[in-house]
Amino acid sequence: MNNKFDQAIWKVVSNIPVGQVKAYGEVARAAGYPKRARMVSKAMGRSPEPLPWYRVVKSDRSLAFEIDSSPYQKQAKLLKEEGVKLRDGKVIPLVSDKNKSLDEAIWGPRD
Repeated sequence: MNNKFDQAIWKVVSNIPVGQVKAYGEVARAAGYPKRARMVSKAMGRSPEPLPWYRVVKSDRSLAFEIDSSPYQKQAKLLKEEGVKLRDGKVIPLVSDKNKSLDEAIWGPRD
């Protein structure tokens, strides 16, 4: 993509509150680039400044790495230090998805 895309992603990721997570698709949409979820991790990797990368998870709220890998352990540790609860490798939501539409549960609320 381009520098504009990267900067938009960096801004969204930098503003994820402590103790919360966003899915890659939610980050892309909040940055103004819906349907670009697969490009989010590359943009985060190009950031010249450290980002709270560990607050970005897959759409099913599972961690983005292979279970028990070193990056998985690091992401889990950093999230737990912020008070995020995990069960079976997935973030336990603070708010239930029970009454959300399928699109909202997967992609998050519309901005």
